[in-house]
Amino acid sequence: MPDAGPETPRDIRFQVPYVLRLRFAVDVLSRDQHLLLDLLEPSGDSPPRVQFWLDENLRRACPDLVPRIDAFCRRHAARLGRVGDVQLVPGGETVKNDIHVLEQILKALHAADLDRRSYVVVIGGGAVLDTVGFAAAIAHRGLRLVRLPTTTLAQADSGIGVKNSVNLFQKKNWLGTFAVPWGVINDASLLRTLSDRDYRCGFAEAVKVSLLKSPELFAQLERAAEAIGARDATVADVIIRRSAELHMDHIAKGGDPFEANEARPLDFGHWSAHRLEALSNFELRHGEAVAIGVAVDTVYSALVHGLPGDDAHRVLACLRRLGFQLVHPALDDVEAVFLGLEEFRQHLGGRLTLTMISRIGHPLQVHTVDRQQMEAAIAQVTRFAAR
Repeated sequence: MPDAGPETPRDIRFQVPYVLRLRFAVDVLSRDQHLLLDLLEPSGDSPPRVQFWLDENLRRACPDLVPRIDAFCRRHAARLGRVGDVQLVPGGETVKNDIHVLEQILKALHAADLDRRSYVVVIGGGAVLDTVGFAAAIAHRGLRLVRLPTTTLAQADSGIGVKNSVNLFQKKNWLGTFAVPWGVINDASLLRTLSDRDYRCGFAEAVKVSLLKSPELFAQLERAAEAIGARDATVADVIIRRSAELHMDHIAKGGDPFEANEARPLDFGHWSAHRLEALSNFELRHGEAVAIGVAVDTVYSALVHGLPGDDAHRVLACLRRLGFQLVHPALDDVEAVFLGLEEFRQHLGGRLTLTMISRIGHPLQVHTVDRQQMEAAIAQVTRFAAR
């Protein structure tokens, strides 16, 4: 038999078509119910099988929500095949910190005999969306997930994204996967029960994305800060919607939805934010930690990367007017905070890559950190917060 010679390598580049569906509603269980119904496509001649999952914190704050879901399902029984009762999961970071909760969710999905054309509709804050979304992503290698974010943080940022995860080994989001949700519905009515503290958290991510992508949105946030603090929905809803659209555009059009490259451009301020959350034993809300991280990296950008000092001051002032304190005892342990740089690098792999800004709306990627200047940035933010 003749020698065939060395095998010729073959590299085939291909693309997988995804659709990220984002809808905005005033009340998705009544006036805007068609938005949810239209996302639930039938399977052949049968109505889609649907299981509802709900954040326990939201159920307590809004006791009529489960009866409203029940009524919605009864009203549209011909269009959807509901599977079991509304499933409840713990709210807040607790749900991401206990790996046994993930196991319980998977057992429930298995017991319901859900398949890849079934739908998991999850209603809750970002941590609940992350955990239920992760379970849905790994069950049968992917069930159809519809997210109804119930916090400003999730509606402005995380609920729009393609990431889901839980915390493990005392590390934020260590266990997870990328999975495009079937659909996302931002329902304004679901924000009504939020505490003022939780309500403001989403606007830290709005500030972040505006600094990266939209000077116009940042100027709008500056003008609207007091109205947002007063929970003026006519102002706040516009900001949340624009932030969600900017995050969605980055995922769909930025060329790296699954973060295969070195950079994570939307994680401005997050290297320290994730570390501060863990150091505070998650007493710090994600949005509060992001506000601190954005403040620190903004000042660092002014010290090292040419951001005008007046613009850095505008950012700190805007965050404070939104109600963020920009300080926490965890920030005092500088050595522990700086471990967040290596955790951030490991999470993505390759070189350390951080996003900074040279001007508002002009991000840049850097691979080194001047330790002395970063400590100076932390000190400057701490002094500003103490005024």
